[in-house]
This record gives sequence, C-alpha cells and structure tokens, in this order.
Amino acid sequence: MKKVLFLLVALAGVAFAAEIDADSVLRSSSVIAAGIGLGIAALGGAVGMGSTAAATISGTARNPGVGGKLTTTMFIALAMIEAQVIYMLVVALLLLFANPFGV
Repeated sequence: MKKVLFLLVALAGVAFAAEIDADSVLRSSSVIAAGIGLGIAALGGAVGMGSTAAATISGTARNPGVGGKLTTTMFIALAMIEAQVIYMLVVALLLLFANPFGV
C-alpha cells in the first residue's frame, strides 16, 4: 500500500499539470530515477560498510596483533565502497542537470 501511495505522490505533478508534454514527463522521470538510484546506492554502500566494519572488528578480536593492518585495509575498502556511491551521485546529477536525453 505504501508503494502505491508513494508512486501516486511522485507522479502527481505530471498528472495535474496543465500541459502534459514529453519534456515534463522526461524531466519528472529523471528526478524520480535519480532519487531512487541514489537511494539504492546509499543503501548498498551502508550495507557494505557495515559488513566491512564487522569483519574488521571480528578479525581484530581474533588476532589483536594485526589490528593496525586490518584497520588500514578497512579504510581503503571503505573509500572504495564510498566511491561507488559518489559515482551514482554523479550519474544522478547528470540526469538532473545535464539533460543527456537531448530534450
């Protein structure tokens, strides 16, 4: 039920517009796609960061002598995970402002 309500609210601007043309539909679809894509990317990044931190803590608990090396490796992995989210942010900004569809 929540998904249907979200979809109705998201598309209400297009539904109640005075003029419905391809440009307004494309722009509103770009905004929706950018928001959903960035949300999924952030969710995936958060899950990846959580599992990375849990694995590092578990490894440090098992062998405290290699805690420094594990922490360094963890920070490198976190930077690479965060880079994927930043790439999606760039794609979302391109969808919103650069208008790659030529309309």
